[in-house]
Amino acid sequence: MLPSAGLVGRVLLILALLAVLTYVFRHPLAVDARVSRYALRKAGLERSEVEVPFGKVSVWQGGSGPTVVLLHGAGDQAGAWARAVPRLVEHYRVLVPDLAGHGASDPRTGPIHMKQILTGVGATLDARAVGEPAVLVGNSLGAWVALLEARNHPDRVTRVVAVNGGAVQESKPGLTLLPRTRAEASKLMDALTGPKTPPVPNWVLADIIRQARVGPLARFAQTAGEMAPYLLDGRLAEVTVPVDLLWGDADKLFDLNYARRMLDELPAARLTVLPGCGHVPERECPTEFDDALIRLLDGPPPAPKSEPDVAAEAP
Repeated sequence: MLPSAGLVGRVLLILALLAVLTYVFRHPLAVDARVSRYALRKAGLERSEVEVPFGKVSVWQGGSGPTVVLLHGAGDQAGAWARAVPRLVEHYRVLVPDLAGHGASDPRTGPIHMKQILTGVGATLDARAVGEPAVLVGNSLGAWVALLEARNHPDRVTRVVAVNGGAVQESKPGLTLLPRTRAEASKLMDALTGPKTPPVPNWVLADIIRQARVGPLARFAQTAGEMAPYLLDGRLAEVTVPVDLLWGDADKLFDLNYARRMLDELPAARLTVLPGCGHVPERECPTEFDDALIRLLDGPPPAPKSEPDVAAEAP
């Protein structure tokens, strides 16, 4: 006796669900990227592409008002900002590029060079912020890129908001950004996240280890020998654009001492602390992050050190 069509349909549905669950457990980072990019579209952003010498850069755009450009960290993609975007587009015209070699931006294979990342951001500003200087908000690597863009092209940038990242060197012995074991991956995630984030499960740690071998961060790390010219140790005074340092104080990779080093050297800067938030507060603490960012952008920029300024650092 042949099974009924209804039974066959239920079996196929169960098999499909099992396949989806298997994919989710094996590739949680890819699933997160797809979900977060869908959230960008749901928030009203549309994706387009900008031509660059090495191919194309993917850019999400939406909202109206002054232009704010959101730059994600190494190994991430534009969807990192998905939880922060809905409120921002109510006040600003928001541009969210995938940095070169990340997300849907070229190059898709091979080493990723800092020059390519800077070229992609510059092309995005030239194509999508024509004649209008923008605010650059960058997290981690994105903060480094934002500071370099502001130093190299101050005419393009009105202000930088550096979120748990910068353009000076930092060494954390015993901590690797490219973990090879679950112990190393667990230690890294503990350093990056605050108390508001639950422990990362083993099946996610396994995917982090896989990406550490082949993902954008690994490809960017291949060009580590080229990084020296892009570091601003002892040269932060060259960044004349006002800089807000917006910092999750639970970050153990770039802790508050790192932020204060930059605060001391930048000509016009102030520090705002997000208590209990880690290295990527736009993901971990989106409400607190948006509250602080919108408050900063709605107010005056940091004043030069020779002029009085109200400190924004929390106790």
